Amino acid sequence: MPSTLGEKLKELRRQKKYSLDELAKQSGASKSYLWELENRPDRKPSAEKLIDIARVLDVTTDYLIDDNATFDDAQVKEVFFRKFNTLDAETKGRVMDMIDVWSRKK
Repeated sequence: MPSTLGEKLKELRRQKKYSLDELAKQSGASKSYLWELENRPDRKPSAEKLIDIARVLDVTTDYLIDDNATFDDAQVKEVFFRKFNTLDAETKGRVMDMIDVWSRKK
């Protein structure tokens, strides 16, 4: 299980099948900046960049920077709600309708 920021970034990027170029495009960071984060343990990202990278990789910033953090249910929920909150009102309504239908199946 990866523990350092660099290990986590590399593992998450590979899980999503992103090259450094792709992650750079989607996060707004440069390829060289991301390479340094993955390969140089002394690099500390800015909070702004870390937020953008975490968003693209579907994790929280806490997970990335805490060497002891695991990606647990709370992390999954936080990522879900972060994505949900970016939806427009109509799409949020459709998601809520689907949740209502699924919850009735019990």
